[in-house]
This record gives sequence, C-alpha cells and structure tokens, in this order.
Amino acid sequence: MRPDQRSANQLRPIRILRHFTKHAHGSVLVCFGDTQVLVTATVEERVPRHIHILKEENTGWLTAEYAMLPGATNQRTQRERQKVSGRTAEIQRLIGRTLRASVDLTKIGSRTITIDADVIQADGGTRVAAITGGYVALVDCLNKLVADGMLAELPPLNPVAAVSVGLVEGLEILDLNYDEDSTAEVDANVVMNAEGQLIELQLSSERAPLSRAQLNRLVDLAEAGIQQLFAEQQIALAQATGTSVPVEAL
Repeated sequence: MRPDQRSANQLRPIRILRHFTKHAHGSVLVCFGDTQVLVTATVEERVPRHIHILKEENTGWLTAEYAMLPGATNQRTQRERQKVSGRTAEIQRLIGRTLRASVDLTKIGSRTITIDADVIQADGGTRVAAITGGYVALVDCLNKLVADGMLAELPPLNPVAAVSVGLVEGLEILDLNYDEDSTAEVDANVVMNAEGQLIELQLSSERAPLSRAQLNRLVDLAEAGIQQLFAEQQIALAQATGTSVPVEAL
C-alpha cells in the first residue's frame, strides 16, 4: 500500500470539469489527485509564419504553452516572463506533439489552435494531466467551431491520454505523486491513443538500469491506466454542455 493508500495499479481520483472559463473555445480543469491544471483551447484565424507552407495547403496547426503558476508548489515559482526554461519548453513541445496526433489538421482550415496548460497546483504528473485534459478541451473547441459555422463537420479524431509510471523501492506503480516521483528509481510518462498505440514514451532511469522485461511491464501498467483515463474523458464529454462550472462542483 502506498502512502496515500492506493494500490500499485491505482490512479489517483480523476476529475475533468469542462467549460471552466467563459471566453476560451474549450476549457477544462483537470485534476489528478492534488494536481490541478487549467487547460484552455483558443483559435486564431491564421497559421504561424514559420509554417506558412501549411497555409498554402489550407492546413491548420496546433501548438501548446505550459506554465507553472507561482503558488502551485510549496515554494513560490518565479514567472517565466522573458524566456521559458528548458523544462517548460520540453513540456510545451510534448503537449503540442501529442495533441497534434489526435486530430486531422488538414480538416480544420487555415487556423491555429493553441492549448494553454496552466498548473494551479502541482503534486506530480502535471504534463500527463495537461495532455489528458487538453484532449477534452480540444474536442470542445472543435465542436464550438462546428456550432459557429466555422467548420462543416467535426474533423476525424483519435483520443489521446497520458499517465506516469515508475519504479519506487522496487515496486512498479501507476500515476506517481510528487513524493513518489522525487524518490523513484525509474520514472516514465506514457502517451497512447485509443487504439493502444504509443504516441510518446519519456523514461529516465535515475538510480538503476531498467530491464526490457521491467519496461514492458511498466508500459502495460500505463496502458491499463490510460484506458481508465479514456473512460473518464468520455464521461466528461457525455455530460450536458454549459457555459460555466457551478461552485458546488469544485
């Protein structure tokens, strides 16, 4: 039994609250236990200059930004006003890559969707929470484009979700919180689509090498967790739409 009384293969409590803010095309508060991330999806009717060739092909683009808010951790995090850190840049690219894999960008027109992930409270797994919630925000964003007459129909989608796994004191565990992540011998972030295909695998062996058999077991453990996250995404998307989240839902 882990410090928070979970079994090794158990996710933290998951919440995905849609329509969390008023103005974004899609917005979600996603919670993996005590980790809370606000994810919004907004649309611009242009494609970035550095990929202008896509505009000529009437193909859209999806990008992502990530930030840790100052009060998200037990010590104040400095705002990255001038230049983002290497960690932030790497997470932004991860979120953008994985969510681009979920949608056919040739079907969204010559426009850019920006996914903004702002960590309100951090207790491990912020990037995987951002990806999992980001997919829901993206779907709401695309549905709004259809409702507003900007798209004729919803583009083809392949759901993506992500979770962390690791090796802590020799135990293979799912969905690490901060205390577990900070002491893990091995930690990994796994992103998959609904077909069970790997989109991304980030793995670091902090204290000891990892065998191929252990790697396979960790990926299997992650896949089982991700299947549960797909179910949580579908539950959230099946709920009635609205303009905001009532206070009692928080």
